[in-house]
Amino acid sequence: MRDVALAPPTVSPLTGGLADSIFDTAALDPTLPLLARRADPASPTWEEVSAVEVRDQVVDLAKGLVASGISPGHRVAIMARTRYEWTVLSHALWTLGAEVVPLYPTSSREQVEWVLRDAGCVAVVVEDEQAVMTVGSVCGALPRLRHVWQLDAGAMDDLVARGRLIPLATVESLRRIVLPDSTAAISYTSGTTGRALGCALSHRNLASACDTLLTGWGHTVIPPGERQASVLAFLPFSHVYGLLVQTLCVRGGMLMAHEPDMSEEALAASLRTFRPSYLCAVPSLLEKIYKNFLRAAQEAGRGALFERAADTARDFAAALERQRLGGGSGPGFDLRLQHALFERTVYRKLRAALGGRVQRATSGGSSLSRELSLFYEGIGIYVNDGYGLTEAAGGVTAQPLGREMSGTVGQAVPGTDIIVADDGEILVRGPSVFQGYINAEAATRSVLRGGWLATGDLGRLDSEGYLTITGRKKDIIVTSSGKNVAPAALEQRLRMHPLIHQAVVVGDNRPCVGALITLDPKFLAYWRGSLSLQSGMPSHQAREENALREEIGRAVAAANSAVSRSESIRVFRVLPDQFDMANGLMTPSMKLRRDAIVRHYAFEIDAMYQARSRTARQTVPDELSSWDESDDVFR
Repeated sequence: MRDVALAPPTVSPLTGGLADSIFDTAALDPTLPLLARRADPASPTWEEVSAVEVRDQVVDLAKGLVASGISPGHRVAIMARTRYEWTVLSHALWTLGAEVVPLYPTSSREQVEWVLRDAGCVAVVVEDEQAVMTVGSVCGALPRLRHVWQLDAGAMDDLVARGRLIPLATVESLRRIVLPDSTAAISYTSGTTGRALGCALSHRNLASACDTLLTGWGHTVIPPGERQASVLAFLPFSHVYGLLVQTLCVRGGMLMAHEPDMSEEALAASLRTFRPSYLCAVPSLLEKIYKNFLRAAQEAGRGALFERAADTARDFAAALERQRLGGGSGPGFDLRLQHALFERTVYRKLRAALGGRVQRATSGGSSLSRELSLFYEGIGIYVNDGYGLTEAAGGVTAQPLGREMSGTVGQAVPGTDIIVADDGEILVRGPSVFQGYINAEAATRSVLRGGWLATGDLGRLDSEGYLTITGRKKDIIVTSSGKNVAPAALEQRLRMHPLIHQAVVVGDNRPCVGALITLDPKFLAYWRGSLSLQSGMPSHQAREENALREEIGRAVAAANSAVSRSESIRVFRVLPDQFDMANGLMTPSMKLRRDAIVRHYAFEIDAMYQARSRTARQTVPDELSSWDESDDVFR
């Protein structure tokens, strides 16, 4: 083992279950707004729901669940988007000691059958008639399943009506016997390869990371002069990160609104109307927001201004970082003057697009690039890039206050230990580490080793305990010459180019590293419209393809500048279609299914390498002139 960073524990131990926080808040501050909802999804008006109102809804629903035969230890799946009912229902189940099984509403028939059967669910809550039909088609293979409740058909009201004769004392007695180490959720891994595994997470697992973050960082999310923070929850509660956001908000007394629609238009509208003070996001969303800022500026004829403002923001944030880490005196006079100018003309408008109140944010799910982290800090929104995984209830590291370092995921949160093994794998120990995989003892033994969780992630720790994620162990590419290549950094740098939407690096048993690339449709449309083509080409289409080839080639060359020659991308192909959930190439948590992509595009990958081997050297951009051959291949 090497690179050890041990952190001291600080938070008080949990004494009950997750539902207790709603009851405690209702008793201490009954009028505190805890949730916000809209009567109509299209309405710009949000109705605040107080802690005592949420508690009463939880109690009424819990009574209905008791009347329906739900008991401690029963597993109930919630197959719904991020909506108000999800929060109330999950806490009602936890009140009774039942176990929540989050299930993505976009899951296929086979995935639904597997999760419900593997978890032994006695009930499932779905959103609409389509989901009812999906569950109904597999009911014959699910002998334990007794109930299918449909939210859009009034299931919540029906349950409340059914439980009217159940006494409050019954609910209270059940709540008081829920122990911290009782299982709260069975969260299934994303399943980027193989069959998804159910991670058993206890109430303590889910609460410990949240309570640690709230104890050390909770005060930073409350705007100056205000009573509480506000968070727009849109990440899927079916994923542990979304579940972590829900738990943080409820346990921290933050006002939480729900946005079930993750389309750009819906998110933009909710950000403008709800105006959260804190943003919980993933890198792909933060990348998309940045590209939208850039495209809007370019369409308005202010692209050059935006790029100067973005460079100034990054320079300003980097100077602040050097200062807080003891390596500089902070931004100089000229930089501060330039930053102040852009604050009046650019930065505040960017923040307004996110509602105008966001001051800080958290990024999770994968690593955020240093360049993007510095940009957001420079425009006035510090992004705390942290690290977590399903098997550790989502929370392992955070940026230390006053010593934040972009490009890393921070340090181990208090109470959690991190070491990096000789092969680079990150090992974690702490109260958030899960109980094990259900029905999979061998798989559990393979990742729980003497109290340490083998995460499967690769990284490095510096002398001060800052962790940098370098990739996934299973994603390492081994070329035919024996060179090991971690694809994450290359893919991240490729995605920073406005035209590139997705990138998957390939090259296992190949002579060099290659990449499959998809383009951002909106930015591509703008790029085509603004393209100034020289005359002399045989056709407009050929001229456009040549220009696009050169532009993507420059993006590849820029990504290659961060790695050695043997690790660089030598061949690439631009694909006509996106990787998404509809074609099975992306998980619901927005992670690419690498194995599925490689299988799906096997013909294109073969053709890409064959073209490289037979194509003579052609004229290429200056940035690529040191390559052995012209390696850019378009479909």
